[in-house]
Amino acid sequence: MTTSRSKISRHLLATFLLLTATLTFSKATANRKSGHLIQPLDTISRNILGLNASDNAALSDGTLEQLKPTSYLSRTYTGASGPVDLFIAFYAQQRAGESMHSPKHCLPGAGWEIWNYGSADIPADRRIYHINRYSISREGQRMLVLYWYQSKERVIASEYMGKILLARDALLQNATAGSIVRIIVPDRPGAQETARAFASEVIPQMQLCFGR
Repeated sequence: MTTSRSKISRHLLATFLLLTATLTFSKATANRKSGHLIQPLDTISRNILGLNASDNAALSDGTLEQLKPTSYLSRTYTGASGPVDLFIAFYAQQRAGESMHSPKHCLPGAGWEIWNYGSADIPADRRIYHINRYSISREGQRMLVLYWYQSKERVIASEYMGKILLARDALLQNATAGSIVRIIVPDRPGAQETARAFASEVIPQMQLCFGR
């Protein structure tokens, strides 16, 4: 009984903090300033881990209307250990209806089943970053997904913590710029190692875009 009450209390506290952050964020962003990238997303290398990139087809008008990114990058890297699909959406400023869409909602909406989810630790810039790892399937096709939220100040996995920190940034810095970075690879032997190594290269390159 005590354990159940403790779990309920934690859930209520998390809900309260998220609602508080959302309300604070909504008020704080009324006069927020628009952020920008020091370098455009397409300066991210077209050759990573010996894999060469080609641009994917532009997003449809309907998809752009849903995502509402300030800018985005969509590429497929191919080579001996490929393919690796890289997608980045950057938001110069965020508010209700414009914040980043989580893959855990978008992927099922596109017909993918998330059958396993967890996390991955990514070494980059002499640090370890904690990001999301999902295994997905659709019509017999299985893929591995890594994704994270990245801004000038941080790299994080949690959507909830991201909203809380975003509200803090809006209050203290009057800025809400950020990005979501997603990597998808076929789920086969060695896939996780390839995806993690790829993420290790992308994180510092994305930081250069933010000017850090």
